Amino acid sequence: MLAAWAFAAALAAAQAARTADEIVDYIKTAVAQKYKDSEVAATLQGMRLSTRLDASAVTELQRQGAGPRTVAALTKLAESSATLPAASPKAEPVAPPPPSHADRKRIVEEVRANALNYTDTLPNYICRQVTRRRIDPTGTGSWRDADLIVEQLSFFDRKESYKVVMVNNTMVTNSLQHDQLGGATSSGEFGSILRAIFAPESEAEFTWERWATLRGRVQHVYAFQTARPIYTIRHGETRRTVVARARGQVFVDSETRMVMRLHFECDGIPADFPIRAVTLDQDYDFADVGGQQFLLPLRSDVRSREKGYHSWNEVTFSGYRKFAADATITFDK
Repeated sequence: MLAAWAFAAALAAAQAARTADEIVDYIKTAVAQKYKDSEVAATLQGMRLSTRLDASAVTELQRQGAGPRTVAALTKLAESSATLPAASPKAEPVAPPPPSHADRKRIVEEVRANALNYTDTLPNYICRQVTRRRIDPTGTGSWRDADLIVEQLSFFDRKESYKVVMVNNTMVTNSLQHDQLGGATSSGEFGSILRAIFAPESEAEFTWERWATLRGRVQHVYAFQTARPIYTIRHGETRRTVVARARGQVFVDSETRMVMRLHFECDGIPADFPIRAVTLDQDYDFADVGGQQFLLPLRSDVRSREKGYHSWNEVTFSGYRKFAADATITFDK
């Protein structure tokens, strides 16, 4: 996140003209990290472009979540750059041939070793976890915001702990715990999910599907399906718990053999269980902790479905810092 803010500061330097592609990349980062609309707009003020920013690009950024002040600043940049040349089209990367059968098996074993040892490689740290919870009480796609929860997440001795700091922009002064929030909650994004998928006892089958590009890096995409249950689902009202199998895809970095994205859907949920479906999308990226780069969760998207009731949690992680007795994180309303 610090690197992203440094990038924003560099963009704001008046003496350097920026390409439209650089502006678009920055706005996408700002939307993903939920930067303040006013601050992003201020960064764009007085900026000079070297290539044309098309109105269609502004419309697409607005569709992706750019705020009104940001859109207004982008519109001015589009108008002022209308006579500039268009950016050179990006050359489509040529996909390498699919790996051989032997290479596919070897890659899976390398990824498995990294996944099972993932938490062992992480330092003790704290970070900010923001969860935006939405509900659809009708099951018809009519989503509405339920609440916004800000927590301080601590990772110490390979274990996660949560401290609820704010709920709906109100500071929490009592000792409200993560599992007392009610509604749909999730945890384990820092390694237990990876371990569950790749543990030998899960008996997961992996099938190479295709090449992909994720944040500029080439990825192997593997489909997987576990033969054993790995994911615990709890239903608060009935106090029932089941453990389901999972199937989905993992995006594996071609250089580091680390999982950069995973998608899975629960499989084999008992027919009489109230929750009928659960899906999870998890993104990882490199973040600085104590001057070193570590692969850590960037965001996750968890959705569940009951008869006539759907829930949707968007979780973002930021502000990673090395854990210490006096380590703190600033929480702005």
